[in-house]
Amino acid sequence: MGQQPSSTSKKQKKGKDKEKENSAEAASADGQPDDNSESTPQGSLSRATGAGTSESETAVDSISTGGSKLTPQSGSPTSSNNDHSTPTSSIAPAASPKPPPAPLDIPATQTIMTSSTPFTPDSASSMPQSESLGAKDRSKFDVDDMIHRLLEVGYTGKVSKSLCLKNAEITAICQAAREVFLAQPTLIELSPPVKIVGDVHGQYSDLIRLFEMCGFPPAANYLFLGDYVDRGKQSLETILLLLCYKVKYPENFFLLRGNHECANVTRVYGFYDECKRRCNIKTWKTFIDVFNCLPIAAVVASKIFCVHGGLSPSLHSMEDIKRIQRPTDVPDYGLLNDLLWSDPSDTAIDWEDNERGVSYCFGKGIINEFLQRYDMDLICRAHMVVEDGYEFWNDRTLVTVFSAPNYCGEFDNYGACMSVSEDLLCAFELLKPLDPAALRKEMTKAKRKSLMATAQ
Repeated sequence: MGQQPSSTSKKQKKGKDKEKENSAEAASADGQPDDNSESTPQGSLSRATGAGTSESETAVDSISTGGSKLTPQSGSPTSSNNDHSTPTSSIAPAASPKPPPAPLDIPATQTIMTSSTPFTPDSASSMPQSESLGAKDRSKFDVDDMIHRLLEVGYTGKVSKSLCLKNAEITAICQAAREVFLAQPTLIELSPPVKIVGDVHGQYSDLIRLFEMCGFPPAANYLFLGDYVDRGKQSLETILLLLCYKVKYPENFFLLRGNHECANVTRVYGFYDECKRRCNIKTWKTFIDVFNCLPIAAVVASKIFCVHGGLSPSLHSMEDIKRIQRPTDVPDYGLLNDLLWSDPSDTAIDWEDNERGVSYCFGKGIINEFLQRYDMDLICRAHMVVEDGYEFWNDRTLVTVFSAPNYCGEFDNYGACMSVSEDLLCAFELLKPLDPAALRKEMTKAKRKSLMATAQ
């Protein structure tokens, strides 16, 4: 990334000091959040270590299944051919008294997006489509037209005061998405291939860049790890596009809950204010109702545990996650709070207090014990900004994925998407950080390519 270690250390300290301030109050789940309280979903900025080795090893290939779409139970989805990364190195398997499984493969090379790839929304429309669970609400709105209008706004690279959707359309898509979320499990079980995306935080143009790079739904299947709103300037467009794709492709597109999908946190970090300024408070409450229905965690091919934050001392069985009743707010403490707020630690032996003032930090022993108990190979989480867009911990048994490049215009970090193939080969595709002027230029170029592809 070109940054000197001393510079990175300063950013780490600055980030942690800022995040520690009153974070417990913003995470509090009382009915009236304090607008002066503060919490942050991200930890320190640090150098990624994931591109270290290049050993070629056999991937886990005994759990892939056939099929045409990704479902919460079984099936293998249509995959995107736009995966430019070449897996060459590996994750060490979790320790186990029985013979260890073949390790996952992790690449030493990544694709860095500097310009748009040929995928367009129109090319995605030719792919097989899943039947929407919200079909009975489709008469209230045209989801394809909504997606088209939202993408048109995204390609301009500009932020307007008005929203391209009417309040009635927003209410309809939220209601349809809410029904889809509640019809699916709290703990989603997925089969690869799938692309895993970390925090987006209202950086709408970067979300579209990510789809340009990795494929628009349903050309690729997606699992998002949460934190769609707050911080960025276009949280409304971001969450609306994601909800539209969820309604249109309910079995190919999955959204987990992050710690920012919560009433109290959105009151502090921007989404509440954006809704109030561009729509109304009722619209904000409508989104909160949807957030309270989001699933909490996912398991890919029984080997990769995916969650926004991390582990919990209250997690004794996967059934504990399945038993979380939705809709629900995020409590002050306990299993759900920890799954959304906890962080890995290089110094913790087991559990220690989190510098955020919320939840815990967990050490290497906790990671190893978790993987051994559930016969898994990798924990994939988000929740922390990392310089290269992804970062490994504990001998590559945990990875943090962060997908908002140039986060808040301050960190000059890359954004990453982790692609998991049918053979459980894991590759990382990266979004280069761009300043606002370069980002607008990039979006204009992407729109021209989209129009050219449509004309053909």
